[in-house]
Amino acid sequence: MIRVEDLSVRIGPVAVLTGVSLALSPGELLAVIGANGAGKTTLLRAISNTLPRAAGRIEYEGRETRDVPAHRLARAGLVHVPQGRQIVPNLSVRDNLLLGARPSEGATPAEIADRLEAEFTRFPVLRERQSIPAGSLSGGEQQMLAVSRALMMRPKVLMLDEPSLGLAPQFVQLILRTLRALTESGVAVLLVEQMALAALRIADAGCVLRGGQVVLQGPADRLSRDRALVESYLA
Repeated sequence: MIRVEDLSVRIGPVAVLTGVSLALSPGELLAVIGANGAGKTTLLRAISNTLPRAAGRIEYEGRETRDVPAHRLARAGLVHVPQGRQIVPNLSVRDNLLLGARPSEGATPAEIADRLEAEFTRFPVLRERQSIPAGSLSGGEQQMLAVSRALMMRPKVLMLDEPSLGLAPQFVQLILRTLRALTESGVAVLLVEQMALAALRIADAGCVLRGGQVVLQGPADRLSRDRALVESYLA
């Protein structure tokens, strides 16, 4: 689904990513971990074409994406949930979800209603609170809404940036279990996460970034067993 080869990104004179390569297959969950400033957010932004790259190749479904606008990638199924959730606080929960359906070209009202029902089943609290402003939800509920809004777009690849940030432990576990379950339907998940060991426990593969470079990569169970090695790159 996603192939990144020798990716480099600069912001002004600063090299944020250098020579990063990774691959993500259908139904796979890849956890990208690393300390603050390692380049994790930049990696997702480069893949979703919300940040230009200096060099390298990024393919989505076998096609180079350099000249594809970010909104067209989203319509094609490459969906990015950025850090901070970015819900629309003054709109109702239901209307926030409907915003997610807008990029899905050709969806009928019945299909959109089915998608809404699926998300209300996934996160029942959203059904209960569908008529209230999204800004009045708790942090965990807002993260559920951000994930559900992305799923309304019917993604083939779902990229998430720090979905656990600021959440109580019960919400963290719910979000991570939800992401793992999504892969069973063939959705590929690229998860950037500060809670490294929790992310590796649900992932198929892991990738550790340090100073904008890949320093460790491999099966998640192997990386999680070598806890000291992983944690040495997170400081």
